Amino acid sequence: MLHGREREEQEIGRLLSEAGAGRGAALAVVAEAGGGKSALLRRAAESAALQESAAEGAGFQVLRCTGIESESELPFAALQLLLTPALGRLDALPVPQADALRAALGLAPPGGADRFLVGVAALSLLAELSAEGPVLCLVDDAQWLDQPSADALLFAARRLAAESIALLFAGREEFSAPGLPELRPARLDRSAARSLLAEHAPELPSHVRDRVLAEAGGNPLALLELPRTDVDLLSVGPLPLPHRLQETYQRRIAELSGDTRTALLVAAAEESGELSTVLRVLGAFSLAADALAEAESAGLVDVTDRSIAFRHPLMRAAAYQGAPFTRRLAVHAAITDALTDDPDRAAWHRAAATTGPDEEAAAGLAAAAVRAGERTGYATAAAAWERSARLTPPGPLQVRRLVSAAETAADAGQSDRALQLSGEAGRLTDDPLELARLAGVRARVECEHGSLRSAFEVLVPAADAVAPLAPGLAAEMLVEAARTAWTTGDPGRVEHAHRRLLALPLDPSRAAMIQSVAGALDLVSGDAGAGVALLRKHVASAREVRAGMLSLRLTLALQAQLIGEFTAAQDMLLALADECRTLGMVGRLPAVLSALALAEAHLGRFRDAAAAADECRRIAGDTGQPGRIAQAEAMLAFLAAVGGDEETCRTLGERSLRTFAAESNAVAASRGEWALALLDLGLGRHEAALDRMEAASRGPVRFGGYDVAFAADRVEAAVRLGRPERAAEPLARIAWWADVAPGPWPEAMLLRCKALLGGHGEAYAQALRLHAEDGGRPFDRARTGLLHGEWLRRQRRKTEARTQLRDVLETFERLGAVPWADHARAELRAAGEGSVQATETDLAALLTPQELQVVRLAATGATNKEIGSQLFLSSKTVGHHLYRAFPKLRVSTRTELARLDLG
Repeated sequence: MLHGREREEQEIGRLLSEAGAGRGAALAVVAEAGGGKSALLRRAAESAALQESAAEGAGFQVLRCTGIESESELPFAALQLLLTPALGRLDALPVPQADALRAALGLAPPGGADRFLVGVAALSLLAELSAEGPVLCLVDDAQWLDQPSADALLFAARRLAAESIALLFAGREEFSAPGLPELRPARLDRSAARSLLAEHAPELPSHVRDRVLAEAGGNPLALLELPRTDVDLLSVGPLPLPHRLQETYQRRIAELSGDTRTALLVAAAEESGELSTVLRVLGAFSLAADALAEAESAGLVDVTDRSIAFRHPLMRAAAYQGAPFTRRLAVHAAITDALTDDPDRAAWHRAAATTGPDEEAAAGLAAAAVRAGERTGYATAAAAWERSARLTPPGPLQVRRLVSAAETAADAGQSDRALQLSGEAGRLTDDPLELARLAGVRARVECEHGSLRSAFEVLVPAADAVAPLAPGLAAEMLVEAARTAWTTGDPGRVEHAHRRLLALPLDPSRAAMIQSVAGALDLVSGDAGAGVALLRKHVASAREVRAGMLSLRLTLALQAQLIGEFTAAQDMLLALADECRTLGMVGRLPAVLSALALAEAHLGRFRDAAAAADECRRIAGDTGQPGRIAQAEAMLAFLAAVGGDEETCRTLGERSLRTFAAESNAVAASRGEWALALLDLGLGRHEAALDRMEAASRGPVRFGGYDVAFAADRVEAAVRLGRPERAAEPLARIAWWADVAPGPWPEAMLLRCKALLGGHGEAYAQALRLHAEDGGRPFDRARTGLLHGEWLRRQRRKTEARTQLRDVLETFERLGAVPWADHARAELRAAGEGSVQATETDLAALLTPQELQVVRLAATGATNKEIGSQLFLSSKTVGHHLYRAFPKLRVSTRTELARLDLG
């Protein structure tokens, strides 16, 4: 498929349709070298093969030719290539035309015919051929057509109106086709470029992919060719240019004077485009600003009073790569000397001017890496640490710098790069402290990729090895190991990590770490009440945790969810997400967003949950975290179940379950199971729902932190199925939880289930009072109200029933809970409501999750750039979302957004 070429494909499709209907036309596709012209011609040929003539039912006949530079001086060479398949019909042409064409193509002695007569003859021959079906002529590299062929074909192209002929030229910008409509494909936007790269180089590491995207500048050929080159990610200069493109630009550069070529090299190596810096460097080579004038006249650069910019990144690459290696070293050295007020950039250029180990250059880059990390530029910091390590002489200092590179690469979401650096550093050291740091990196990447058991197996031995030297570090690693074991639903491994924690000589400040693991263990295999108390104490300590310490704070938020304190978890996770965005920690954000989506869903904030899950899936895809993608899709499946979208729910839910089965991710698996069960329950398939929930309750659900809601659904399914005996076990589970973790929500759920089984209206009323006291979870509150309304109707208290049911219908409609809204409407009608009108559509429901995120931020007055920074989107993408959202919201300006209710 073609990426980012919808407009072009539509235009070419129109051209073919017109030709098939007997209305011939021509089109010139004009683009830069590598701009995808040939791909469009290939797509035209494919489309033609699928189309039939409206009049005759015959398929297109496709003729092709390509301009060849070495043959551009051979008259009619291209025309002969194009028309060879049709030459058998020459005798059908009028004699003068046939003679002229034969002479032009070398089939008869030259006759001196007018070149335009050759064009008429070419048109006539194509018209004869079209009697058997429409004709498509494809002319590639039209800029290299010999002039007689170009004249003949363009002459014919302007006279196709009454013929079943489509003529499609593709040429570079120097190709001129007077009188013909032009199609100028733009460079691919980032989304299309990313898709093209993913299709043709799916295994490309994320950090390499990002560099290729930046250097290619949306040029399709560069996107295809650059991944095949030896990409030096640490070079200050641009990437090596594909030969076909390099040759094009370097030919133009070679025609310039030596001084101008040097000036271009300086401009290419000096990445900021600051004219003042470029001029200082030129002075080091005894060159003045005049050296840039020739390059500007040649159309290679644009120069203002403050900046110099290449017309395309590929021109910069050609200017840089085409220069001799020694000359590039000298230029980087001169740039280093010129950057006296910018130590970070100077450090990079000093490194680029160095060919072997150099501690001065390495130290400069290490300092730059620290400063980049402090500014949250983790990707830059990772590159600086790695380059610093490459320039460091072998020894412990080199290892430390490689380890720092691995850690910051992981912070930047560059998992593949982090693993590669970890492996390299691990082979160079036996220092337990450094190996422990590396184990932390590897375990984190394993978790992000879903290999939770592997993460446990990495962490525990490394913690044992480092315990005598750094018991605090060992404790942090063991807590992380316990978390991964819990996630896989393996209390035995949690206990294993706990025993090792108890054996460590920890100071009192570390006691909370042990308590957190002990509390989780007690929930499944000990004194659950004591476990809840320990975890509540541990969660409360979150206020004392300093900024940073993201892993510990995420653990605290997950433990809050484990004991049902979803509001506390939401608060912590929103703060964590903001911190990850501010610090640019892209790689860590999906874990936070996945947990946030769960908290929002439990609190009945379904649109916020969808936005978090959608963003989690998108960023996890960008950073190579398949486990997080599956978690996000499980949550989206749950939300689809709430909305009654069976196809989406089953597709996402079953796909995520397959992933979780391979990863042994019990906690995440429970999300998928609950989603599919809730779908069946909402659509009235009570037996299927109950069977699924009973099977799941013997597995992962008890590790997910939300088995109360799950158990309540089991009770409802059993009662609606007419099998109340199957409700005994889940009812006991809810009663147990309400006892060990008392609070309005679990007690309300217990009362609801008792009312379902015993038919007591007062229990429903009491449950609704507790829901009001809890102050959140509108979905749970409305479901209790729906059950109460049903009970009131059955008791013939129809006036009270209608009051209750109207309220819950409004809630279900606002939440987008379609099956439950439908049920409430049916109950209202049964209760005597004459006409049940749908409430006005909630504005937020009209938007996609990402549109909602963008619009909410825009309503605060944030600019497109600021919104893009928050959501890791380009400003152009933000503008696209706003463009789509405004008509849905019936607004035309950003200021109107502030007046809308988008909750």
